Amino acid sequence: MKLRLGPLPSAKPVRLTISVSVELKAALDDYARLHADLHGHAVTPEALIPVMLQSFMVNDRGFQRARRSSGSAR
Repeated sequence: MKLRLGPLPSAKPVRLTISVSVELKAALDDYARLHADLHGHAVTPEALIPVMLQSFMVNDRGFQRARRSSGSAR
C-alpha cells in the first residue's frame, strides 16, 4: 500500500482551530491509522492536516501562479 503522504516533516507549529464534518473526522482518523501502519509510528489527524493542506496548495498550479503574480509567495 502507498499513501500520498510520506513521513511527516518536523516544523514549528502555529495554532489554528478548525471545524470539520463528522465524515471528514472519520476519514482523517482512518488515514492516520493507515499512515501509522505504513510508517510504523502513531500519528494524529491533527498532525496530518497541515501536511495535507501544504501538499494540496503546493500542487495547485492556479494558486501558485496567482501567488507568484501577486508577490505574496514566501
